[in-house]
Amino acid sequence: MQVLRKDYLSLLEAGKDENTVVKVITGMRRSGKSTLMNQFIEKLKAAGVSDDRIFLINFEMAEYKYINDRTILNKWILDNIPKEGQCYVFLDEIQNVNDWEMSVSALQIMPNCDVYITGSNSKMLSSELSTHISGRYTEVKVLPLSFSEYLELHPSDDKDSRFRDYLRYGGLPVVNPDSDRTFIEGLLEGIFNTVLVKDVLYRLKTDDVSKITAIAKFLYSNIGNITNIDNIATETGISNPTVSKYVEEMSKAFLFYYAEKYDIVGKKILKTNGKFYASDLGIRNVIIGLGLARDISKPLENVVFMELLRRGYEVRIGSYRDWEVDFTAIGPDGVEYYQICETMLSDDTYKRESRPFKAIKDNCPKTILTLDKFGLGSDDGIKIVNLVDWLLDKN
Repeated sequence: MQVLRKDYLSLLEAGKDENTVVKVITGMRRSGKSTLMNQFIEKLKAAGVSDDRIFLINFEMAEYKYINDRTILNKWILDNIPKEGQCYVFLDEIQNVNDWEMSVSALQIMPNCDVYITGSNSKMLSSELSTHISGRYTEVKVLPLSFSEYLELHPSDDKDSRFRDYLRYGGLPVVNPDSDRTFIEGLLEGIFNTVLVKDVLYRLKTDDVSKITAIAKFLYSNIGNITNIDNIATETGISNPTVSKYVEEMSKAFLFYYAEKYDIVGKKILKTNGKFYASDLGIRNVIIGLGLARDISKPLENVVFMELLRRGYEVRIGSYRDWEVDFTAIGPDGVEYYQICETMLSDDTYKRESRPFKAIKDNCPKTILTLDKFGLGSDDGIKIVNLVDWLLDKN
């Protein structure tokens, strides 16, 4: 069973037949890039595009492993893709091909080719592709399933129970929460190891698994906490340059996302002391040896951060004088502020979470997300919303 990634499909459909623009689908391994590509191919066929106009290579498959550099890929293109008539070319996990970007550039200038590629490392955009195609690409950033998609893939009348599954096992489409727990944990650990080996260590030209695993465990243990290179180095006993290099590569492989700190009063970004968040909580829980821990405040914060990214916001952690605002989210309609709190039922907690909002005197929307089902509504312009309901309501 699959869930249609409707938001991502709409982005691909918007770029259909824009032959001069390469559509680049990025995201962590097993986040659903290949499935998205296949879903789009099915839409093309449903719209009347014949099979002989669709060309798909998955470079992870055994039959295409021999295509490992641009010379072989160029020959395959010349032998298989006609020079006339609209064609759709899909190259899946293209980073497995040496100098692949030059082949994509050649495809792009073929007037009859609409080109789509996927990759599991953001560096393919920052330096490898952009230098060859002069900005003529658009990126579709695929994240693990939203909770709404998760509930669609794994239906249940008890959405709260499913949300606990989501917190425990994460949102990778390949993970079925109703499977055997040991099997799930083995699967998640295998995905993590594959990302480290294929998308991080291979690119760093090293096999230093112990150091990078130690850094990953530290970051997973500290999601939602102020973190910088210095304290990672201090806690792990690894040099600052090595920590910096490994953290950068793990971020490029989409294991972690970084939120900068934003001074709401001074309206400026503070370059240090941001926070890291995990792309998938299931992998995080397996790697640091947690099931569903008692303290879920940081995982809840992680879920909200990823959902805001999914909804297209630029997300930063907020600082207002001596108080912290969990997220300052910048979207097409302006700035929104979010606090995340497991429960707001005590007066002390309510005062603590609402204090920075009441001090901020602008008119931007201010929302506190909580697992509470009582005491919701609006208070002095501050919305108090059930977090699970918010996740299921894109509006």
